[in-house]
Amino acid sequence: AVSIADLVEEGYQVVITHSNGPQVGMIHTAMNEFSTNHPDYTASPMSVCSAMSQGYIGYDLQNALREELRKRGFMRTPVVTVVTQVRVDENDPAFQNPSKPIGHFMTREQAEHAEKAYGYVMKEDAGRGYRRVVASPKPVEIVEQDAINSLVDANKIVICCGGGGIPVTLQGDHLKGASAVIDKDFASCLLAKELDADMLIILTAVEKVAVNFGKENEKWLDEMTVEEAQK
Repeated sequence: AVSIADLVEEGYQVVITHSNGPQVGMIHTAMNEFSTNHPDYTASPMSVCSAMSQGYIGYDLQNALREELRKRGFMRTPVVTVVTQVRVDENDPAFQNPSKPIGHFMTREQAEHAEKAYGYVMKEDAGRGYRRVVASPKPVEIVEQDAINSLVDANKIVICCGGGGIPVTLQGDHLKGASAVIDKDFASCLLAKELDADMLIILTAVEKVAVNFGKENEKWLDEMTVEEAQK
């Protein structure tokens, strides 16, 4: 919040996206545990878990930003979270090869039960047990883009596309939640493009992008062209 408030104070219009990996996994696990112990209740689908994570992360972020900006004398601090759906192609090849692990680790027996009871795709994860894997399709369209544009034009600070957005497929007039997780960087790139943003900043846990990361010949990169990146 402090860093983002610095940008706002310098006069930048800011739109914020975020990860939801640990949170959506926690929600997904909690919902499965609940439905297991209470058979009368249906387990929440992945899309609903994603929506829950967007809501509560947005709640924390917008309150932290509001508080920080008020400390700096901004009496009007309109920060808003948009629960965002992102359309994906139901024919995306990623649906044929689920690869994104989510949720908690299971034993082989638990994994086999999850496959039979819930239709989950389970894979062994680096010797640590079995986890559910879901597809990671490419984002095609941000459903709430017009609303986001209107909020930005009205000089609001917008938090949206959390966790890559809630993946949905278009079936007639109905948006159907997909059992998938969209890569948040791809969704952020699409958002930046649709907003005609001047700059896309991706915050990471390391100082810079590097080639040969973690190896003896590691080299930090200060800047590079698109052509160099493609190589």
